[in-house]
Amino acid sequence: MAAMLPAIFLGHGNPMNALLNNRYTEGWRRFGQETAKPRAVLAVSAHWFVPGTAVTITTVPKTIHDFGGFPRELYQVQYPAPGDPELARQVQKMLAPLPVRLDESWGFDHGTWSVLRHVYPDADVPIVQLSIDETQPASFHFELGRKLAPLREEGILILGSGNLVHNLHAYAWGQQIAEPYDWAIRFENMARERLIAGDIQPLIEYEKLGRDAQLCIPTPDHYLPLLYVIAGRQQGEVISFPVEGVDGGSISMLAVQVG
Repeated sequence: MAAMLPAIFLGHGNPMNALLNNRYTEGWRRFGQETAKPRAVLAVSAHWFVPGTAVTITTVPKTIHDFGGFPRELYQVQYPAPGDPELARQVQKMLAPLPVRLDESWGFDHGTWSVLRHVYPDADVPIVQLSIDETQPASFHFELGRKLAPLREEGILILGSGNLVHNLHAYAWGQQIAEPYDWAIRFENMARERLIAGDIQPLIEYEKLGRDAQLCIPTPDHYLPLLYVIAGRQQGEVISFPVEGVDGGSISMLAVQVG
């Protein structure tokens, strides 16, 4: 049996991070270098937010450029990691009796490939993506994370990709570095404290956390991948934050590592 791998939530931020070398991408690269290479990755990305639960089953998943208005070179990036149909079917069985569709149309969206091309630059680790069912509450997604947690003991890296704070309406699109909004800092600090203390329920019921939460999570797509990661925390496991920062004033780049 393989040693238990950590699970990690990465704040992916701007798609241009796929091409950049900065403190965020250096942190992603360092995680890949310092962590045992997994047998495969199960990725939960903010950008596959659809009705229903599905897993990718293709052997050669496509690189999806699911954004607009960026430089041409970003659209030329390919991340040719293989798929893992066996893992996809295993995930389907683990989540039964929930119906999980085996999907051949999706591939790797930028929530997955923009970070993993830094974590595993050789694209030599198989990847399966799991969709986020947009019709279900946060508690549903946390429960799926609990069911999938045993994969960590089988050499599978569970990766969540989104952003703890993600408010594009408040984002500073100019060239100047924007100071983080006070509400973004307060919410991130609160989340850190809850995670370290193991007080997870308020983070599942985040809609009850007031105005700061409403500003930080105007839509749940970028937040929910975090729940898949923290749901698998075992008793006594340490929570760490290997990447930190706020981009454009309103996008938290915080990474949350379990184990």
